[in-house]
Amino acid sequence: MRGRTNRAAARSGRVTRSAAAVAGVITMALPAAAWAGPAGATGAAAVRPAGIERVSVAADGTQADDDSARASITPAGDRIVFTSYAANLTPGTTGRNDRVLVRDLATGQNRQFDGYASAPPLLSSDGQVLAYLAPRFANTALYQVHLTRGWTTAYTCSLFTCEAAMGANEHHQAFSVRFRPPEPNQRVEVRSPDTGALQTVDIIHNTAPTRPSISADGTRLAYQDGGEHDVYLWDWADNTAAGPIEGPDREAELVQLSDDGTKVVYRSGPDTYVHDVASGTALPVPGVKGLAIDPTGRYLLHTPAGTTGPAPLTLRDLQTGTDESVTDRPATAGTDTVSAGGRHVVFQSTAEDLVPGDTNGKADIFLRTLR
Repeated sequence: MRGRTNRAAARSGRVTRSAAAVAGVITMALPAAAWAGPAGATGAAAVRPAGIERVSVAADGTQADDDSARASITPAGDRIVFTSYAANLTPGTTGRNDRVLVRDLATGQNRQFDGYASAPPLLSSDGQVLAYLAPRFANTALYQVHLTRGWTTAYTCSLFTCEAAMGANEHHQAFSVRFRPPEPNQRVEVRSPDTGALQTVDIIHNTAPTRPSISADGTRLAYQDGGEHDVYLWDWADNTAAGPIEGPDREAELVQLSDDGTKVVYRSGPDTYVHDVASGTALPVPGVKGLAIDPTGRYLLHTPAGTTGPAPLTLRDLQTGTDESVTDRPATAGTDTVSAGGRHVVFQSTAEDLVPGDTNGKADIFLRTLR
C-alpha cells in the first residue's frame, strides 16, 4: 500500500479562472485557402478497400523524400494529420524543414502548415480544427487552424511549457501547463465548450507530463500525475477529479480516454487496463502494451508487452476478445490512431515491403483499412 488516497485528497481543491490569466490570444488570417465543406464519413474514406496504403505521399502518388512521423486520424477516418521533413508532399515547397500536414483521404490532397511541432499535432473529433504546439519567439504557443472557416488562433503559453488535447471543435480544449523549475506544481486547464472560460485542476508537486486526454464533448478529462504515477478522471459538471482510478496500491500510466468519454486506457506493469467509467471497473488486457483506443471504446490497439521501439501492431475487439493483425512489420503508433469502429488504423514504419514501390528508405505513414 502506497498511501495514495491521502495524497489525492490533498490535491482535491479546484478553482475556476479566466482564460486571460493563463494565455495570450492572437487571431490571424489563415495563410492558405480553406478547404470547403465539413469532414465526414460519406466520402472516399467510407468505402476504402481493406488493406494497407501509404498516405505520406503527394497528391499524384509521389513518395515522400524524407521522414514522416506522429500521425493521427479523425473518428470518421477521413482526415489524417502527421509531421514530415519531406519537401515534395505539397506543391512549391522546398528545403528540409519540419512541417505539419493534413491529408484529406477523399481527395488525396495534403495541406501544409510550416513550423516545428514540439508535440504530436491534433485534429478535433469533427476534423474541422488542427492544433499543434510550436515555438513562438521565446515562448510556446498552441496554434489552432480552422480548416474550412479560414482563421488561425495562437494561445501563447508565456513562461510555461505546455501539453494539449482537443475534443470535438475549437472550444473543447485541455491544456496541461507545467510551470518551470523551481516551481514543483502543474495545472491542467479545461476550456468551456460554450463560454471559453477555464476550469483548472491543480496537481501539487508534479513536474512530469500529465498527458491530458479529453472527450469529444469536453465534459470529461483523463490525466496522470506523473510524480505519483496515478491516473485521474475529471468531470466538468462539478469540477472534481476521481481517482486514482487504478487503485491506491498500483502505479499506472495513462494511454487515452476514448472520444465518447466511456473508457480510460492505462498501463500498469506488463499489462493494460480498460477502465469503464459507468461501472468503475477495469477490464485487464494482460501481456500487451496498449497504444490507443477507438472513439467508441471498443477497439484497443496494442503491441507486445515490454516493447520499447517499433513492433507489430494488433487491434483487439474488447467485446469479443479477438485480435486482428494491423501489421506484422515493425511499426509505431500513438493515441488517436484508430478510427471509430476500429475500421482504420494509421501508423508509422520504415518497412519497405508494406506497399509496392516503397524505395525512399524513409519512415512513412501508412493506413490500414480493416473493415
